[in-house]
Amino acid sequence: METIHLNRENLATWQEKARPNVMALGCFDGLHHGHCKVIKTALQKAKEKKVSLTVMSFFPHPKTVLSDGKERVHYLMPLSEKEERLRKLGVNTFYIVHFDREFANLPPEQFVAKYLINLGGIHAVAGFDFSYGCKGVGHMDRLKDDSGGIIDVTKVAKVEYRGEKISSTYIRKKLLEGEVEELFRLFGHFYEVKCVWDGVLLKTYPYYTLPAPGRYDVTLKNEMGSMKTEVIVMEKQKGLKCVIQIPSFMEGRLSIVWHRHIQEENVQTQDEKILIF
Repeated sequence: METIHLNRENLATWQEKARPNVMALGCFDGLHHGHCKVIKTALQKAKEKKVSLTVMSFFPHPKTVLSDGKERVHYLMPLSEKEERLRKLGVNTFYIVHFDREFANLPPEQFVAKYLINLGGIHAVAGFDFSYGCKGVGHMDRLKDDSGGIIDVTKVAKVEYRGEKISSTYIRKKLLEGEVEELFRLFGHFYEVKCVWDGVLLKTYPYYTLPAPGRYDVTLKNEMGSMKTEVIVMEKQKGLKCVIQIPSFMEGRLSIVWHRHIQEENVQTQDEKILIF
């Protein structure tokens, strides 16, 4: 898979190199069940048309730019992890469009012309609520007209869990409420955060969201092995503590797999018996 960071300065270069493709559109933060349905639908269309599969995403998050930085977005995964997951889903090209005010103000027709048609898009696939162009007035029901009939369109229906739309926003809400056990049903796997253990502290890498302060059942793992344990998320997400001593073979890069929030009444209160590292 080729990853291309698109901006106004290099757009013309990549337009010249583009070949016909089916393009999946969205931010795809977290790559939950809803996102995967969009990408798998696009992959099927690409196979039918015998062209490559492209995913177009946007960074930084539009909410951050459109709020002039006043709205903080709790990212679910960094771009590097998104790349790895997209590669496994069969994506050939991953465009990361630099999202700024000038890009946000593009009329819908110009977005479609410059970023879809001129980048080889012959078929666009996105969720039912995907929007584009100035003030988000572009939507999937008008995209074919905005392309002058050049691009076919597939609008993917809402994916739900317990009557709620599965979305990155919904997942962030669950995380910030500490309901990590719900995430398996939204992702298809437990939420995982990469971090480093320096022998004293667990420090998470950027662009992950820690769950609400509290105590959690987790698995720590790296290339050498894994162990089940409990960690404590400190107030205001300032850091993580493990309730037992972490073995030396886990020092360095590792992952935290979040299983369950331990309710307060189930937490040990004899703190003098707990080793905090």
